[in-house]
Amino acid sequence: MNERRKRRRRSSNGLVDVLNALLTLLVIGLVVVGGGFLFVASQYYGDGPLPEERVFRVETGNALSTTASRLEEQGFISNALIFSQFGSRVAENTTVKAGDFTIPAHASMSEILNELTTGTPIRYAVTIPEGWTSWQVVQRVNADDRLTGTIDTLPPEGSILPGSYDYIPGDTRQSVIDRMQAAMTTALNEVWEGREADLPLESPAQLLILASIVERETGVPEERPQVAAVFVNRLREGMRLQSDPTIIYGITKGQSQLERGLRRSEIQEETPYNTYQIDGLPPTPIANPGIDALEAVAHPDDHNYLYFVAKGASPRDGHVFAETYAEHQENVARYREIERQSAEQAAQEAEAARQALEAEEAQQATDAQGTGQ
Repeated sequence: MNERRKRRRRSSNGLVDVLNALLTLLVIGLVVVGGGFLFVASQYYGDGPLPEERVFRVETGNALSTTASRLEEQGFISNALIFSQFGSRVAENTTVKAGDFTIPAHASMSEILNELTTGTPIRYAVTIPEGWTSWQVVQRVNADDRLTGTIDTLPPEGSILPGSYDYIPGDTRQSVIDRMQAAMTTALNEVWEGREADLPLESPAQLLILASIVERETGVPEERPQVAAVFVNRLREGMRLQSDPTIIYGITKGQSQLERGLRRSEIQEETPYNTYQIDGLPPTPIANPGIDALEAVAHPDDHNYLYFVAKGASPRDGHVFAETYAEHQENVARYREIERQSAEQAAQEAEAARQALEAEEAQQATDAQGTGQ
């Protein structure tokens, strides 16, 4: 009997020992897991290793794991695995955006992941002014070293809608040009659909050509509908457009500035772009018109003017308009006088500047002699 009791006590003690051992292992496991969790959490939420503010670029198509590796390689974070694995379990959003992001000094992994998923990338854009030629557009796009690739074919004149186009560094130059062209296609179709019904234009292409001429004829935005109406009136009357910018385009093909006045021989030469010598419109646009120029041609002012000439020496002075050739000649005479006076004033200012420079040089020479130099 005593032996049985002893065996039962030993058996009970053995079971207790096993349970104690298991409980000890469980506690140790919990401590290890908890400690590991605390370590990982401290790494994820604690200050990061970045010593100063820097820009990090997320390439188009990069997943969270790829982004994490690149962040670690570039010194933004200390551990890519914690960033991707722990971050994917605790963050609300783990889809990173493409683009450049400003990361502040000592930003935590949590802060960096939040910036890359919900922040706004640094804005990069190519801006194309109204009235630029396609050649000028390509020069500007090529000059942006954040873009990649080459533009193999010069875009057709007039196929690009001026404006500001955002892009992500690493985008191809051709993709930016494609978006500019798509924007023009959309805008031109919409303007054509909403045009005045009685315009002497047969197609969206003709509207585009005339809008490019209007764009190049005036530097005053408010004048576009007036200028457009003059050309529309001329087309209705069967008169030639007689637009200087069309002749200039025929000479330069939009790839340079003429930097001088037109010669009489150039005005008299019959070329496809010389609207002094040809009837109707030139064969292509002479620039890339903006949306306002397109709308001006689609909805020109209602007036009877057939002529216009510059009001002053500066393009910002605008134009004066006339219904008859006699009125126009008077306006031209006034403009010629303004031109003459402006040339005289420019010559006087140049002479005054020359004399001032000579006086300054003479004074410097006198000062040098006085100091024995």
